[in-house]
Amino acid sequence: MTAATDPSEKLEFKTELKQLLHIITNSLYSHKEIFLRELISNASDAINKIKFDSLSHEEKLEGNKDWKIKIIPDPAAGTLTISDNGIGLSRESAIENLGTIAKSGTRAFLESLKNKETKDQPELIGQFGVGFYSAFMVADKVTVISRMAGDPRDGVKWESDGQGEFSVETIEKPARGTEVILHLKPEERDFLNEHQLRQIVKKFSDFIEHPVVMDVEKTDENKNKTIVEETLNSRKAIWLRGKSENTPEEYNAFYKQIANDFEDPAKVIHYTAEGVNEFRVLLYIPAQRPMELRWGGEVQFGPRLYIQRVLIMDHCETLLPPYLRFVKGVVDCSDLPLNISREMLQHNPLLERIKTNIVRSILKALEEMKTDEYDKYIKFYLELGSILKEGLSRDWNNREKIADLLLFESMKTPAGEYTTLAKYIESMPADQKAIWYFIGENRTMLEHSPYLETFRARGQDVLLLTDSIDEFTLPNLGKYKDKELKAVNRDELEESKEDAAKKTEEQEKFKTLFADLKAKLPEVSDVRLSSRLKESAACLVAGEGEMTAHMERLMRQFGREKDLEPSRRILELNGEHPAVLAVQQLHEKDAHDPRIEAYARLLYDQAVIAEGSKINDPTAFARRINDLLVQSVK
Repeated sequence: MTAATDPSEKLEFKTELKQLLHIITNSLYSHKEIFLRELISNASDAINKIKFDSLSHEEKLEGNKDWKIKIIPDPAAGTLTISDNGIGLSRESAIENLGTIAKSGTRAFLESLKNKETKDQPELIGQFGVGFYSAFMVADKVTVISRMAGDPRDGVKWESDGQGEFSVETIEKPARGTEVILHLKPEERDFLNEHQLRQIVKKFSDFIEHPVVMDVEKTDENKNKTIVEETLNSRKAIWLRGKSENTPEEYNAFYKQIANDFEDPAKVIHYTAEGVNEFRVLLYIPAQRPMELRWGGEVQFGPRLYIQRVLIMDHCETLLPPYLRFVKGVVDCSDLPLNISREMLQHNPLLERIKTNIVRSILKALEEMKTDEYDKYIKFYLELGSILKEGLSRDWNNREKIADLLLFESMKTPAGEYTTLAKYIESMPADQKAIWYFIGENRTMLEHSPYLETFRARGQDVLLLTDSIDEFTLPNLGKYKDKELKAVNRDELEESKEDAAKKTEEQEKFKTLFADLKAKLPEVSDVRLSSRLKESAACLVAGEGEMTAHMERLMRQFGREKDLEPSRRILELNGEHPAVLAVQQLHEKDAHDPRIEAYARLLYDQAVIAEGSKINDPTAFARRINDLLVQSVK
């Protein structure tokens, strides 16, 4: 949509915005007061933007540095106005920002509401960046009057009843900034109540750094009434206070304000780093996965970066590695110049030192939570553990600290209970050299797999991993406490000298049969005697550097099938299993018996099924089973 050129014009909302407004205006949210939080937050952002712009363009201030956000209730007119002296809107930006939304956030917001009850889901409003439109929960018309800083042209008036159209009109506005005027619905006039407005500001916006003010009537001792402008929020940045000056309730309130979360955080990290460089840090580890991380796509992350209390960046990704992108918070550094460009920030060595410090503090806080608040940590881990695991392949310096934080189900842990790598090593038999793990779709499938048979027989535990990211991250760990991590379905197992000698002797017995089976089964790279099977007849294992079956299934699931080369895994056969011995006897009698190939196919297909994959020709498999049944009856 192009900007309007006429003095006054009516335009239509884009389709997705119409859907959004329909949902907002017709849904009965139980926390309608969040509209004020969102509008105050937008006003604060507008002030932060003009303060930042003025560092290099001071003329944009127009001499007005009396930063404030003003709430103006007008019971007679039935309106509630939220005004600011921030950066303001031009006519073009009003059309673009208030009339259309090209952001993926709107689509994600709408998609989320298809799967949820809209009632009691007010947190969705802020988390998807559609906060301005929450005004239509309480207003049947919204008027926006604004003028952009540094723009010599007139201001703009934007107006809509939220039903599908909006109007824009060029008007005179002497001062920069924005006024959002809510024409309240008759049933929502309680939001004009002075006491209620105070409570809402205190609850949601107490730590906004700019004063949120309102004209109130005061009576002095002589009963004279005067109107005074009163600041409703405490304003003092919570991260600039000492830890002892803040209550848990204040910490939680600030977290909810910056994270748009209605649940308390799992952990608060607040400290001041002193020395060569001084900076203050207030970070939060959430108790649940942030909404923006539930829907995929590109996500902005990183703490807010302040320099001398001036907000420089809303999301400073330089300060946080991607595997900790769920962490919210603020970093305030006084050692950086205010006029530093965002490009220079990305390569600033001081920020790298701050990042190292922050990552160390977060990992330490997580370890403390795991040790001291285990039940809380489990809840956190189930929500965010899959993201944390990314650090195994992204953060070489902290891999072992991250590994210490991982939780695993295993053969020896009851369902729903967990062990750690440290506990696994403590309980290992003396002759066990490696940490064994098995990755698959679900615990039930893994527990009944033939790959675990020898480990049960040896009394060894195996970690059972069912998170799809494990295939991509755990192999990057390689070792933990000098113990190699090995997959139970990959290559050969460790054996005692006696077992190895016995296997070599047995391999010679089957040498001719296995060579023939390998020739009849071009799908496999080799056929050999198995050390891992005790009850089953056959299994397939990945050779060194080859993909496991589970990894192949994931690649297909992710649409990467074209990148897959035809897999040729190793077919292992149990030399003590009656089925394998029967094929061996048949081969000794007549190596050219056509049944040998059919039985080889049966052994291969059951190994494919055992690894959780699909056989290529189910009809042929069924036919071979039926033939075998007929022969057994004769």
